[in-house]
Amino acid sequence: MAKSGTQYVCTECGWSGVKWFGRCPQCGEWGTIEEFHEARPNSYNSASGNGSVRTKAAASAGVATPITKVGSEHVTRIATGFEEFDRVLGGGIIPGSVILVAGEPGIGKSTLLLESAGRVAKEHKGDVLYVSGEESQSQVRMRATRVDAVTEELLLASTTDLATVLGLIEQEQPRLVIVDSAQTISSQDVDGIPGGSTQVREVASALIDMAKTRDIPVMLVGHVTKDGSIAGPRTLEHLVDVVCQFEGDPQTALRMLRAVKNRFGPTDEVGCFDMSGEGIEEVTDPAGLFLSTDDAPVEGTCVTFTLDGHRSLPIEVQALVTNSVLPTPRRAVNGIDANRLAMLVAVLYRHGHVPILANDLYVSTIAGGVAKEPACDLAIAAALASAAVNATIPRDTCAIGEISLTGQVRPAPRLEQRLREAARLGFTTAVVPKPRRSSAAHNTQSRNKGNTLHVPNIKLVEVDSLRQALNALGIQR
Repeated sequence: MAKSGTQYVCTECGWSGVKWFGRCPQCGEWGTIEEFHEARPNSYNSASGNGSVRTKAAASAGVATPITKVGSEHVTRIATGFEEFDRVLGGGIIPGSVILVAGEPGIGKSTLLLESAGRVAKEHKGDVLYVSGEESQSQVRMRATRVDAVTEELLLASTTDLATVLGLIEQEQPRLVIVDSAQTISSQDVDGIPGGSTQVREVASALIDMAKTRDIPVMLVGHVTKDGSIAGPRTLEHLVDVVCQFEGDPQTALRMLRAVKNRFGPTDEVGCFDMSGEGIEEVTDPAGLFLSTDDAPVEGTCVTFTLDGHRSLPIEVQALVTNSVLPTPRRAVNGIDANRLAMLVAVLYRHGHVPILANDLYVSTIAGGVAKEPACDLAIAAALASAAVNATIPRDTCAIGEISLTGQVRPAPRLEQRLREAARLGFTTAVVPKPRRSSAAHNTQSRNKGNTLHVPNIKLVEVDSLRQALNALGIQR
């Protein structure tokens, strides 16, 4: 088998060349150029007898066809068994696609894919090949038993050799292949240690080639580095069809699945999951996770609605204002931008006449929610003012809007979507910005009566300034 010349590849930006550099000529990073042999392993091609298939595929790929004459065959997606997972993927798994699922250690990547493999095998009555390079077959069986993924159609293999993996795929012809993980599989035809950029790129290229040739979808588990990026060369994310990030705090049970790249669907969908001792459970309505269960109004709390992709989520902001005994008052935040809090405190003092500059301030959200969107400003300011003057905000009232340095309340994007979710959850009053005739957000939202946004079952209190908003919420000093 002849090998082509050696190339050098940057693990950060994917630059390649025939000469080694200490610093990448393209991105300027130091120590990221690594040696890469462009040899492609073809032993499995001759052993499996698929030379004719590749010849036909190459011949068809070399013909240019007018786009009007290219057929648009209907593709049947494979359901993963999780509605949340399917929505993030754009409706399911496309045959022949390659999906990369990355996340922090212990976040639940292997559990999610193993449970999905069991559901696909049971639902579609087809073989699913689960290849583990990190665990033995008995260890995978123990985890499959815990998550109720044991079925005869689920095939387990424990290997770290790329040729063995490709041979198993060629032999079994499964409906779905899951490789856990891409960094543990290595090829004997190229140099480099397992997990290095050379090996990861070669493994990914071979699996992608197999997936496209045999029309078998492949799901890869990807490790992440200490800065949160996917381990291996940057070109790995360019080669695959879908890149999903599995996020969440290991100290809590809530997990979020986001599509960073998706050739077959949107990239702004978010799937919510709950991690338990019995495995992964999807959360179709995560609204209750971010709200407290206390029905009685308490000072220092206010509810707002933030957008995460296409999904509108309620966020309850809690604030505590105490007298400070320190020369410099303390500011502690959780789920809120500290710089944004400093700005809101100054605006509250100047335009809301709420003197809290000399107080210790503690602001937090519930259940790991994130209120860093500008549309959450009004709720944060309302919670601080409520805690400062010991006034309560009704539990059926929410506040949405951005606050400027001049004390004005500015419109929030996609306000109607937020308000419809608020009405669905039982909120009866919403303090929102007054539409501005010159704003683009107003033009897209005011499609009902005149210039007024109308949402059923919820009363809208439109305000122009922070003082008006505090008065509407019943917070008066």
